[in-house]
Amino acid sequence: MILLRRELGDVLREHRLAQGRTLREVSAAASVSLGYLSEIERGEKEASSELLFSVCSALNIPLSEVLEAVSERVAETEALAVPVTLPLGGRTVVSASAA
Repeated sequence: MILLRRELGDVLREHRLAQGRTLREVSAAASVSLGYLSEIERGEKEASSELLFSVCSALNIPLSEVLEAVSERVAETEALAVPVTLPLGGRTVVSASAA
């Protein structure tokens, strides 16, 4: 199952780490508690749109860029779950997924 909060947390963490910044630095810049930002990055909490905007601003990245990255990850996961149809001796067999 795809969990948007996990994908979102992964994308935010990747951006933060690519900038060489700590959770403490970003949480202070975004005015978000360190623990709460950590929970968001781990996919344990859902971020409100206001909080997400604040974190993106602290990371100096557009919200649209983060959402696009999350969308791409979801699309990749969905593509792996698409049933595959194979002809087999006059009948059609559908596998659980392409993976």
